[in-house]
Amino acid sequence: MQDHAIVLGGSMAGLAAASTLAEQFERVTILDRDRFPITDDHRRGVPQSRHAHGLLAAGRAALEELLPGLTAELTAAGAIPGDLQADCRWYNDGHLLRQADSGLLALAVSRPLLEGRVRARVAALPNVTIIEGCDVTGLVAARGGVGGVRMLRRADGSAEEELVADLVVDTTGRGSRGPAWLEELGYARPAEEQVRVGIAYATRIYRRRPEHLDGDLVAVITAKPGLGRGGAMLGMEGDRWIVTLIGYLGDVPPVDPEGFERFAETLADPAIAETIRDAEPIGDPVATRFPASIRRRYEKLDRFPDGYLVMGDAVCSFNPVFGQGMTVAASEALVLRDCLLAGPDRLAQRFLPKMAALVDIPWEIAVGSDLRFPEVEGPRTPKVRMINAYLARLYVVAESDPVVGEAFVRVLNLIDRPERLMRPAIAARVLRGARRSAKPERVLTPA
Repeated sequence: MQDHAIVLGGSMAGLAAASTLAEQFERVTILDRDRFPITDDHRRGVPQSRHAHGLLAAGRAALEELLPGLTAELTAAGAIPGDLQADCRWYNDGHLLRQADSGLLALAVSRPLLEGRVRARVAALPNVTIIEGCDVTGLVAARGGVGGVRMLRRADGSAEEELVADLVVDTTGRGSRGPAWLEELGYARPAEEQVRVGIAYATRIYRRRPEHLDGDLVAVITAKPGLGRGGAMLGMEGDRWIVTLIGYLGDVPPVDPEGFERFAETLADPAIAETIRDAEPIGDPVATRFPASIRRRYEKLDRFPDGYLVMGDAVCSFNPVFGQGMTVAASEALVLRDCLLAGPDRLAQRFLPKMAALVDIPWEIAVGSDLRFPEVEGPRTPKVRMINAYLARLYVVAESDPVVGEAFVRVLNLIDRPERLMRPAIAARVLRGARRSAKPERVLTPA
């Protein structure tokens, strides 16, 4: 075992990383600028926790592998289990995917409950220490790389401190100062890719009744070209719905109650609007924005310091519409575990390429879908155009073909690679089924 690892950031990516590091280091210290809530509640450093969060099937499985028994603990605390196809409604371009048993476990749970229980499990590990209310001001240089961090506690009279470590893992999110820190140590900044989507969110909580959605747990209505509006309604503990309405490219959902409901009426399917029309609201709508997906290409740097890694949104911040962030972070922690088990030598040179390969698939899914909108800037390669044309056909066929629907749900939940949708058995069903006429689309006028 090595002596000491430091994790910068105590959100889901940091907690997942710390759970892995605790297996290989005598001590693990998590540093975070926030003061963590005592109960399973929102915290300032995660503004998106007040909006709909999806834990994909691959993410639930990864967290369960990192923290065995977590699924049962969350269910006992009120999270609602179900089937990701049979009990969830996926509306793609207005087409409802055929509901049928998929064998994939859905877990409808709020972000505060999920993060709170993960944090409690990690904090209970005997070799993990969490230091709250502190700012990391920089990395400490050491021979050959990084040997710790400088930190300043958020308390009157505090002086800057140095913490020595064998490994520093940056999980501070899309605002990470990692590129600047590398530059200060004489390394190059990573190349950065951006896809500007101009997402605006508005979210409201409602009381959930058994008859809503005929008992289904989730309704997701995607935006589409010509109608850059979507929404997600997810069940969660406490007999509640969390309803998030989404606008692309400057289309902003209102936060006044009447405007919120009018916006819901304009989505490609009325399922959400019909449910909230007579549901009891809990509080007023709240808003946030997400300007662009960002990917930092650390794996392409010619030189990278020993003793330093970057994970989670600090590497790749996805369009949150696809609900991939927590799942990718948990999966990265499993990649880190495998690399650590192979020994400490050249850790970054082994980990960063493997992490990039993991990120490639969700990045391709999210960016490829965003590029369906003509206003979104980005390279529309022949592959991107072909895949989007194929998916448009698949959405129509999946309304009536549960086999095609299951294949799509497995890819969407990062269980299978996207190539599964192109396999001959699925492609034949898509091309054969697409010959029939699609149902007429709803004609909507934005409110």
